[in-house]
Amino acid sequence: MLEPDAIAAIADELAAAERDRTTAPLLTARYPDMTIEDSYAVQNEWRRRGVAAGRRLVGRKIGLTSKVMQAATGITEPDYGAIFADMVFENGAVIPHDRFSNVRIEVELAFVLKAAIEGPGATVFDVLRATEFVVPALEILSSRLEMRGRTIVDTISDNAAMGGMVYGGNPVAIDEVDLRWVSALLYRNEAIEESGVAAAVLNHPAVGVAWLANKLAHHDDRLEPGEIVLAGSFTRPMWVHPGDTVLADYKDLGTVTCRFE
Repeated sequence: MLEPDAIAAIADELAAAERDRTTAPLLTARYPDMTIEDSYAVQNEWRRRGVAAGRRLVGRKIGLTSKVMQAATGITEPDYGAIFADMVFENGAVIPHDRFSNVRIEVELAFVLKAAIEGPGATVFDVLRATEFVVPALEILSSRLEMRGRTIVDTISDNAAMGGMVYGGNPVAIDEVDLRWVSALLYRNEAIEESGVAAAVLNHPAVGVAWLANKLAHHDDRLEPGEIVLAGSFTRPMWVHPGDTVLADYKDLGTVTCRFE
């Protein structure tokens, strides 16, 4: 396990990279014995500092839940990160591209909870009972560490590459739609770049939320009522640049869009 001074130093480095829109060297190259628990300790220190500075925690993101995302990153297990209120954008938002680093977009479903979910032993049925509605979302990925050669330890420390999210479309109750068969077409500047179906996320997107509740239990944490949970991407990440307009068409669930300036 890393010493507290090392964890604090890494958190300082990531905060500086986020502030300056730079990319820090990979952690695993400098801390070869760093573990997954070390990386969550770094992430928790980053989150603690955010809360102390007045940022409001509104949810969590789950990453690397689909085979397509695991193939895209070379990482074969899920991870999670924190979502603060200032990371959440409404449908149609115009977003400064230079707020983020290595900017990419993913297509996801967001679960909005009406009840707490606490592990260990949380199941898909617990998730469905605790969900008020689901809504289409785009996740904005932002990497504060080098991209090439990243491991799960690097990604977790970097708040699972969470930059922001855009929500839109039509919120629906979980009994109004077959969540496994929710599909989306992802456009950049009116051209289709990616497409996918939500069953790509662990065969059912609620499985990822149950995984998250059980993982949080290991860190003496739980999902709270009112939280937003991004359940994981069912498309590959799509690079975006200043001036790009992004739109995801979820058919009956509507569309969610944003533009980067």
